[in-house]
Order: sequence, then C-alpha cells, then structure tokens
Amino acid sequence: MTLVALGSLKGSPGVTTAAVGLAAGWPSGGHPVVVECDPAGGDLLGRFRLETDPGLVSLAAAARHRAGPGLVWQHTQRLPGGLPVVTAPAGADQTRTSLAQVTRRGTEVLRWAATRPGTVVIADCGRLDPDSPAAKVIEGADALLLLSRARDDALAHVATRWPAVTQGTRHPYFALVGDGYPTEEVARELGIEVTARLPYDPKGAAALGGRPGRRTTPSRSPLGRTLAQLADHIASLAVAPPQEDTTALRIQPAEHRTDPRTSWSEVSP
Repeated sequence: MTLVALGSLKGSPGVTTAAVGLAAGWPSGGHPVVVECDPAGGDLLGRFRLETDPGLVSLAAAARHRAGPGLVWQHTQRLPGGLPVVTAPAGADQTRTSLAQVTRRGTEVLRWAATRPGTVVIADCGRLDPDSPAAKVIEGADALLLLSRARDDALAHVATRWPAVTQGTRHPYFALVGDGYPTEEVARELGIEVTARLPYDPKGAAALGGRPGRRTTPSRSPLGRTLAQLADHIASLAVAPPQEDTTALRIQPAEHRTDPRTSWSEVSP
C-alpha cells in the first residue's frame, strides 16, 4: 500500500478538496481511501451530508480493542460516485482525541487498510502545526504533499518550516495553489522544487466539494485533471527505482485527458 499525507502550513489552500481530487484521479487499478486527519475537524461530513457514524471516532474506538487488515475499511462511508472516506467530526476536541488513539502506534492503523494490492490511503492532515496529533501520520507517510498559496504570508511559512516538516519523508512534494507569484520564481527563491500548480478553478473545486447544483464531473475540470496528473506521478513511486529522483517532475494545469481513472462518475448528487 501507499500512504500519502496532505497538509499546509498557513491558511486554507484547499487541502481537503485536493485530497478528494487526488483520490478521484488515482490511476485505474488503485484502491484509494481518504481519511480525514485534520485536528481542526473534518469537512466531508458536512459537505456531502454524510452520517456521523461510521468514521474516525468509531475507528478510534475499535482500534482500542482489536486489530486487523479490514479495520479501516469497516469505518468508511461512500461519497457519491463511490469513493470511500473515513470522516472526522467537525469538532476539534473530538477529532484530536480520536486522532491520538488512531496514531497511538504511528501509522499502523492506517496501514491496516491494505487488504488488497494497490491500496492507497490519502490522509488529509490539514494545517501542520508543530503539536499536531497528525504529526505521526506525516512522519510515517510514503509521500507528503504540501500545499501553499503563492503569496508572501504563506510562502514565508514554507521557507522557514519546509526542512523540519519534510525531515524523514521519503518523497516530499510541494504544490502551489491558484494565482500569485510565478511558479519558477517561487522555486528559485525558496530553493524548493514545485511539483505542481493547481489552477484556480471554482467549478472544479465545487464539484469536488459536493456543493448542490454543481454537475461538473471532476475528471473534466482543470483542477481535476491536474490532480490526476499528480496522482499518476505519486502512484509511480511503487515502481520507481530507489535512486530515481521522483520530485523533479513539474506539473502545470493539465489539458483534457481521456485516461481511465478510479470509478468516480460525479461527486454532486
């Protein structure tokens, strides 16, 4: 299996939307599941009007008493289109308590999800504060995708915290979101490879966010196509030779693609 963690250091650049889009664009043959690990609380439950149970709270309770490869899957719900998700409650206190239990033994519980080849756990870790209970997920992830807006305030946090956040991560990636400073300028000034630039795409973001009345299929939107390219790149880690530099690929907003993807017809009902 592959464990991919997503997070940000400042503001709200759309980590949850990116997590759903990355899973929606995962190459065919993969089995993605999104797990909300944001200590501030989850968003998917409200966005898609899901049930409060099962989810992260029930997973944490079950993890106290038993272990097993099917445990994570038993606490998923399905988004419209079929993507399995483990939702966190909106409240920060309950979410932090549940995360502390789920990560008590590092990423072991999340890795139990690997009941079949091709499983990928996409962990939405929200804002990566130093005392975040999601820190163990970041440390144990196979890949970390850090999102940031290309603005002075957000980039200042990236400049100062990138080394610490990515320390020990085998495959760190950095993606810019929306407009702002040019990609090349950011990469040059920070000395960090910018792997992807997620376009400003309100309709695509709305589709991935389950907003009523939006019928856009995520895979057809500029945002969805760019995230699908990024998913392709991260998925290739499973077969990439260890010496290969997998951070050098530069992904810009993609053109229309017809590649088959994980089954995900529409996000909005």
